[in-house]
Parts: sequence; C-alpha cells; structure tokens
Amino acid sequence: MQSLSPRVRALGAAGICLVIAVAAGLAVDGRLDRHWVLRGVTVFLAICCAALLLTDQTRRLRQIVTAVGLAMFGLIIPVSQTAWSQPPEIKFALQVATDAKAAAQKAARSTVAVADVKAAAEARGGAVGSLPTEKTPQVRGADAYPLIVRAKRDQGRPWACVSFKNLDAEVRSC
Repeated sequence: MQSLSPRVRALGAAGICLVIAVAAGLAVDGRLDRHWVLRGVTVFLAICCAALLLTDQTRRLRQIVTAVGLAMFGLIIPVSQTAWSQPPEIKFALQVATDAKAAAQKAARSTVAVADVKAAAEARGGAVGSLPTEKTPQVRGADAYPLIVRAKRDQGRPWACVSFKNLDAEVRSC
C-alpha cells in the first residue's frame, strides 16, 4: 500500500487544524472574550507543524515532534480553551446579562441600564460591585460599565465584568 505524499498529509493536517480551531472558537458564547489572539497563535503554530510535514521527514524524531506539535496546537489547546471558557462566575454573569437584556426589552428601551443588571444579579442571589473590605472599603464596579458581577452576595472573588453597548453584552473575567 502506498503512503500519502508529504504534501497531502500537510494539507490535510492544516485543514483539520483550521476546522478544529474555528469550531472551538464558535462553540464559545459570543458575549465572551474569546481570546482570539491566543487562538490565532495556536492555529499558526499548528500550521507551522503541518508545514514541517512538507519537508522530507527521513528521521523518526522529526516525525514524532511534528505529530506531538499537531496534537497540542491543533487539538488539545483549542479544545481545552473552549472547555475552560465558562467557569461558574462567567456562567452567572451570562445569565445576569440575559436577564438584564430581557428587562430592558420588556421596558421597550434600546439600552440596558445599570439598574437592570443590579436587579438581575440580586434576583439570582448575587451582587454587583466589589465586596468592601478593610483594605479597600470603597465599592468598585457598581455604578458604571464595566460592572463587577459576583455570583454570591457575601463572596468577594471570583467575579466577572459585564458591560453593555445598547443591548449587546460583553462578559469577561476581570
């Protein structure tokens, strides 16, 4: 049986890496910061590993390094970034953003007010703004966007930041 040429292997590997990267990027909620720079770097590195397949690989070590690079940059890193993109505080912030948007639409407004976000967070058992402590007694992130949203009222960290442009939410860790 004749094996595939290095050119066909390289094009196939590059194509698979691009499909995995795009699918992993689109699997994340659009309101989240998707770390496009890191995703772009991993796709670039995966394509570089695929380009190594174009060269004549007579040494076994070079084939192993290329296979490990393709697996890491083309599969493991994009999939793990997607799986880890929604910790509990981010999921809570996404739910709050959805509720605040629904409240603004119900009131026939074209923008989401800070009060909508506060009401949505409190209705879900959370709070808006940083937790005041002895070290920092002033509450931050409670009056203007980006708002700090905490999943538990009496817990300081972890939290997420929510901001709105009209009715479009952006949720990120802060």
